[in-house]
Amino acid sequence: MKRDALGERLLDGLAHLCALVGLAYAARAATIARGWLRVPVVATLPDAPALSVVVPARDEARSIERCVRSLLAQTIEDLELIVVDDRSADETPAILERLAREDRRLRVVRGAALPEGWVGKPWALAQGARAARGEWLLFTDADTWHAPEACSSTLAFALARGADALSLATYQELGTAAERAVLPAILGMILIACGPMDALNDPSLPEHALANGQYLLVSRQAYDALGGHEALRDALVEDVEFARRIKGDGRYRLLLAGGEELVRVRMYRSLHEIWDGFTKNMFAAAHGDLRALAGAAVVLSALSVVPAGLALDAAARRRPVRACEALLCLATGMAVAARGFRFTRLPLRLAWWAPVGYAFCGAVVLNSTLRVLSGRGVEWRGRRYTGRFGDVGKSSPHA
Repeated sequence: MKRDALGERLLDGLAHLCALVGLAYAARAATIARGWLRVPVVATLPDAPALSVVVPARDEARSIERCVRSLLAQTIEDLELIVVDDRSADETPAILERLAREDRRLRVVRGAALPEGWVGKPWALAQGARAARGEWLLFTDADTWHAPEACSSTLAFALARGADALSLATYQELGTAAERAVLPAILGMILIACGPMDALNDPSLPEHALANGQYLLVSRQAYDALGGHEALRDALVEDVEFARRIKGDGRYRLLLAGGEELVRVRMYRSLHEIWDGFTKNMFAAAHGDLRALAGAAVVLSALSVVPAGLALDAAARRRPVRACEALLCLATGMAVAARGFRFTRLPLRLAWWAPVGYAFCGAVVLNSTLRVLSGRGVEWRGRRYTGRFGDVGKSSPHA
């Protein structure tokens, strides 16, 4: 009897702990949209500065044509498009060659072999930036689609606000059930972990820094002064590292704003791709801070698998108070997700999947940490990286 009573008290305590985590998570999320900026649509921008768009492409046959055609359809006049073919092994080179024959504004740079100490994406972007002539540089991914007014709108916004760099929160295209179930919650957790939007856009708070590599617009002057991608050569999460560097430097201003009407992206197309993509990023994004990683795993578990298990157990043991407490914790996580989806313009019904996304994200955090600490490293696009700072490492059949 004493053992049963002790077990009940432990389960009640665990339910209380999950409830406290849920409340703290909701309180943190309540401030995240404070100072939210959204880029208004500007159809044309007369006398726009010269813009060079750089797109890294490694085995992007399924998306590169859509991306390139959308960028060539931009309304600004002085635009050059540079696609760096990062030694693709699929049909990407053939597609780019055909598109380059159709429009002379498209320049295809054949990527050189990955040097020692470099991560693949920064190396591709560095090569594209070297070939660019624009006063402003736009770094964007091959899986994006851009509305015709996107470049004129973002340039106008950056110039009007005196920003030296602008990154967008893009609209996430979710094609499969796996994408809809886990990706929104993961992206929401990343934003909440980095801090409120007003702090992210406050140049006096360098500890709050975030940029989205799917769309990063930066003046050439600021880019060169910060060392370009050479300074980011060993960064697995080069967009976040860029944000940290520009805010830490203090001379230039970075803004993060909503651009869901302007740019769309299909990041991943399967659960396996989501798993690999975020496994690559999680440990590096936390700068290897084991306390932060452990804390993230605990919070994510307390919003998903733990209260779900407690609710089922409480129902079986006929403990209605504990069951309600656990279910309310799950509901809190869903409500937080729903509020975030209002700003990112995702369907609110996806909030029902939030606990699944939290659980998946927690598993990714653990996997990323264990892979790096065990020495196995992380893999992406046929290349393997140690994941440790200053010790990149690589392994690839077509490096």
